[in-house]
Amino acid sequence: MKTHIYCMPGLAASPAIFDNLTLDKDLYKIHYLKWLPPLALEESLANYAMRMTQEIKHKNVVLLGVSFGGIIVQEMSKYIETKKVIIVSSVKSHEEYPKRFALASATGLYKLFPTSLVANFEDYKKFFLGSHLKKRAKLYEKYLSERSETYLKWSIYNVLHWEQNNTQDNVIHIHGSDDKVFPIKYIKNAITVNKGTHIMIVTKGKKISEIIHKSLTA
Repeated sequence: MKTHIYCMPGLAASPAIFDNLTLDKDLYKIHYLKWLPPLALEESLANYAMRMTQEIKHKNVVLLGVSFGGIIVQEMSKYIETKKVIIVSSVKSHEEYPKRFALASATGLYKLFPTSLVANFEDYKKFFLGSHLKKRAKLYEKYLSERSETYLKWSIYNVLHWEQNNTQDNVIHIHGSDDKVFPIKYIKNAITVNKGTHIMIVTKGKKISEIIHKSLTA
């Protein structure tokens, strides 16, 4: 019987970030989750996660989340039975946040983030000059699919204000040694990927697939 794995992308990202995973199709059935629009800026993370569980069509599944998606799947697992929860380039509690996150939350600096730049990316990409920047713009278009300002503001707020003190028992944490968003020095009890960055789900898909398979069959 195949193991069903439901994959939740990172903040603003599309399921395309999982394209480089190489999990055995005879053993695993992959399902891709997409971001739902928040009901309002005030919608709680718990309520959002509960709504996301309606997308799960099988029992005792594996939830796989990247970055903010890792936070979402941990919240989802509070409402459904899971075989395992796997998070990549994410955190298991707010105690693993870098200090700048607490500063941004306390001072409200996150409100200054130019969400309109992401939301209206097509209007700005013409200013990306040179082959390197044009290539980077194409990557943004491929991987960043959720750009509504309401969604972006809701997401940034809930990343910074996530309140989870204790690590859940069935969480497998895969983290890169060179992650600049969630530096490894703040992360505890994770499987470390050497030279893995915050986007290693894209750049090191084969290695992450090996770790996922080993973790699920141990």
